[in-house]
Amino acid sequence: MSTAGETVGNGLRLGPMLRHVSETTATIWVETDAPGTVTVSAGDLAAHADTFAVHGHHYALCEIGGLRPGQSVEYRVSVNGVPVWPEPGSPHPPSLLRALDPSAPQRLLFGSCRTPTDHGPAAVARYGADVLRAYALRLAEARRAAAPAAPEPTALLLIGDQVYADEIQQPMREYLAARRAHTPAHRVRPPDDEVVFFDEYAELYRLSWSDPDVRWLLSTVPTLMLFDDHDIRDDWNTSGTWRRRIAENRWWRPRITAGLGSYWVYQHAGNLSPEERAADPVWRALRDGGDGGAALDAFAWRAHDEPDSYRWSHSHAFGRSRVLMVDTRCGRDVADDRARSMLGSAGGRWLDESLTGDVDHLVVASTLPFLLPKGVHYLEAWNEAVCAGAWGERLRGPGERLRQRLDLEHWAAFQRSFAAVSEAVLEVADGGRGTPPASVLFLGGDVHFSYLARARARGRRTDTVIAQLVCSPLCNWLPPAMRRMTWLAGRAVTGLGCRVLARLAGVRAPALDWRLSGGLWYDNALATLVLDGRSASVRWEHSPTARAVSEADSGVLARPPLRDLAARVLT
Repeated sequence: MSTAGETVGNGLRLGPMLRHVSETTATIWVETDAPGTVTVSAGDLAAHADTFAVHGHHYALCEIGGLRPGQSVEYRVSVNGVPVWPEPGSPHPPSLLRALDPSAPQRLLFGSCRTPTDHGPAAVARYGADVLRAYALRLAEARRAAAPAAPEPTALLLIGDQVYADEIQQPMREYLAARRAHTPAHRVRPPDDEVVFFDEYAELYRLSWSDPDVRWLLSTVPTLMLFDDHDIRDDWNTSGTWRRRIAENRWWRPRITAGLGSYWVYQHAGNLSPEERAADPVWRALRDGGDGGAALDAFAWRAHDEPDSYRWSHSHAFGRSRVLMVDTRCGRDVADDRARSMLGSAGGRWLDESLTGDVDHLVVASTLPFLLPKGVHYLEAWNEAVCAGAWGERLRGPGERLRQRLDLEHWAAFQRSFAAVSEAVLEVADGGRGTPPASVLFLGGDVHFSYLARARARGRRTDTVIAQLVCSPLCNWLPPAMRRMTWLAGRAVTGLGCRVLARLAGVRAPALDWRLSGGLWYDNALATLVLDGRSASVRWEHSPTARAVSEADSGVLARPPLRDLAARVLT
């Protein structure tokens, strides 16, 4: 991990990152260390973009057009005419632009929850090996050998906790201490160990994405992103009580403003197609010239204060399959415990309209698993009912404390939203929303363990496969006590007991029934979903590096291996 304050490259502070890619276009995102013109050259194609400024930081998105479906071409980046990528003497293969090929199998990597580390013995003992880096090393080796061990990935879906703004590592602690020691005492008195302001978020992203191997991977594999709580703060929007209490802190307004604003710049802008970005009011405001910090701050606060004012969810076509990246954090409506919504009214309408057939596969990527182990599902459903007053007013307060202490805030804790999405999915599977797909697949992360759950409709049969695929973490861990609790939650007897508890609180039986058919797996992992015509399969890989690592294992630390954790044919 780079040291605090270090600039990456000559004129290039961060990136390049290959973001939204279509059959004919590719988006390259960069952060530069000064204003300028960025040029991306790919064969006989080139794109130019002037940087835009936000709070003294400078960014550009270059759109390469004119690609052919399936075309793969090396690219270079320059700033003000000075080459900045690839770096001189780089050990990595050239970065490639690869346009989508709708006729080829679609290989979607996915995972969540990555803590950046220095990959030393202490870090590996604490967090395990970074599987995103391990995958980058394997891909680079295959590219150098010109004999890939497996077909190239179509895209990488990073579904939550790309940065940890509230659980920072030592380089970020040092940066905060140095920065705040040389600035006047701020009336908001920010926490010493949390990121609050835009400059701090910018450094957090730089530290997270400037590892040389991960940086190269992000430059050459199209990446789509979605936030979860730690991108902002743990338990973000858990409940109305949580929102009211956090708002009592003077530092919360600059924190949520910087968190959402930086997310738009570093993650969300690159999710958008050229047409979507051109129509986005935030993009238009930033491109008007001058420093767009004030405009971005105003947008971010409104997005927090009026969640229906902006849609963070986005949809993508991969051949004849559709991937929905669904915001389950910012759009929540939690003002009234008796009428909670995971998606809010606008987000709920968008997802309902997007859940249609006439595709080979319908993939719903939500940072939070839709189908949890049943013990956890029914516990969260019971807790939501208690917090809404099902067992009397006196138990609502203890129920809220339990909700926040145990993080009981997944889909199961939003039963109205869970039921609405379940019914929509069953309508898709029954052919009520177009020709049924071969599968409806939920992707999830967040929980720091991986698993596969297969689902079916209660009381009726469909030919569409419905499944939950969870891959988490990329580089993190679950404490032993939580491992034991989640293992217990996955047992059938626990699910039955919690189901009885939920029924006593008035929770109705769900329209879907499901069971675990793989996992729980606690290793750091990266999953690959392969969609090939009407067939689908999934594979989890991990790096089985022991938690106790000595200096003698330096070779393993330098090049952590990837091994199969599990593989399943879905359709």
